[in-house]
Amino acid sequence: MPQELRDFIAKMEADRPDEVLHIQDEVDPKYDVTGVMLEAERHGHYPLFLFHRIKGSDLPVVTGVLSHRKRFADALGVPLEQATQTYIRRSVNRIAPSEIRKAPFHANVQTGSEVDLTKLPILTYFPVDPAPYITAAMVVTRDPITGTDTLGYHRCMVKCKNRLGISLHGRRRVWEYQLRAEELKQDLPAAICIGLHPIHSLASMALLPYDESKFQLIGGLFGEPMEVARCATLDLMVPAWSEIVLEGRILSGVREPEGPFSEFTGYASYRSTRHVFLVEAVSYRDKPLYQSICSGFAGDLNTIMGFTRETDVIEAVRRTVPNVKAVHVPISGCGIFHCYISIKKTAEGQPQQAIYAAFGIDHGCKLVIVVDDDVDVFDEKDVLWAMSTRMQGDRSIMVMPRSMGVILDPSTTEQGVTTKVGIDSTRPLGPYAQRLELSVDTKVRAAKLWEEAQVQMRR
Repeated sequence: MPQELRDFIAKMEADRPDEVLHIQDEVDPKYDVTGVMLEAERHGHYPLFLFHRIKGSDLPVVTGVLSHRKRFADALGVPLEQATQTYIRRSVNRIAPSEIRKAPFHANVQTGSEVDLTKLPILTYFPVDPAPYITAAMVVTRDPITGTDTLGYHRCMVKCKNRLGISLHGRRRVWEYQLRAEELKQDLPAAICIGLHPIHSLASMALLPYDESKFQLIGGLFGEPMEVARCATLDLMVPAWSEIVLEGRILSGVREPEGPFSEFTGYASYRSTRHVFLVEAVSYRDKPLYQSICSGFAGDLNTIMGFTRETDVIEAVRRTVPNVKAVHVPISGCGIFHCYISIKKTAEGQPQQAIYAAFGIDHGCKLVIVVDDDVDVFDEKDVLWAMSTRMQGDRSIMVMPRSMGVILDPSTTEQGVTTKVGIDSTRPLGPYAQRLELSVDTKVRAAKLWEEAQVQMRR
């Protein structure tokens, strides 16, 4: 399977050309790209955009790669309805990476005074942002204790030609590895990879034990070894088909102002770990594509967080509840805060077990709603209907105060402490009011009649 972003785009153009939009007009790197993407979302469209002319740069910008669940199904090479189970099945089969001696990004290498981040079409997304931000910054680094490689997205603010402010607010792997490096009084060597196939993005969000490499998970999702290549100036392996690679160090003991930034919550976030990334080399392909992920409350950022967390929650809940039908982490909950779980309940107490399991897998989740298997968790109207007709506040709601949350959530404390709520919206076992339903045959006939009526209306 091709492992590069440009092949993925070419396949999209061949299979679904109406979902790839080329913008030939010159656009301002400040706000214009954000405005166009949010306008498309307002009309219910989530295309992959190629902006060919960014003012002040010779490079095109590709964005919207991750804005819809269909992209992840395309990346896995399966229909949308099979994407979640395919991800779960392939993730079990870990495959070690394979090194490529000469990668495309080795074609151009700039070091020292040649490094100039201002030549890249780095965007400013909202007026609150104090500087341009690299949002599709896939940070690759290595645990200085165990030697385990990892990769994950972190926002990076441009400070000058070779200096970035980077926030490790997720408090996951890179944050932990940086703490370990500081304890050793060492900088943390790292590379920022820009322009990657969506499977790299999917794997980067996975919740793995800190001593397990995400490179092997990527191989499992591709169904073949992840192709890696050595950085030009660092002893680090990175995705071989990266469009652009920024090589350098996260400085030990150095903190500088970073932010505020227009975060995925739809709010300006003033919270940051204030780390600093010193860029010492830039490697890039011939005619590279610069990838952006739209910031703010946008599908490009929130959809992938929700999709990957669904797979983690399904696996966690299945360990304790036997009949899990589906899990949905909706965009309405910023792709992280809310989780809907449908189960076929066979014993009282199972919804509570599902709630405990979901909270245990991810500290970002703060609301879990469990419904019966006749409720479509991907239809929020159906979930709310179940809450309104099957929930009672005095016996259906669990409250868990003083829990670990996400510091970017403006409702938490400065340390990210939050209160979590679980809601059992399932029917009690035994006799209960019957839900109104039509037969499958009636629904099929109705759909056909409706389609014919629509054709008549268009004439």
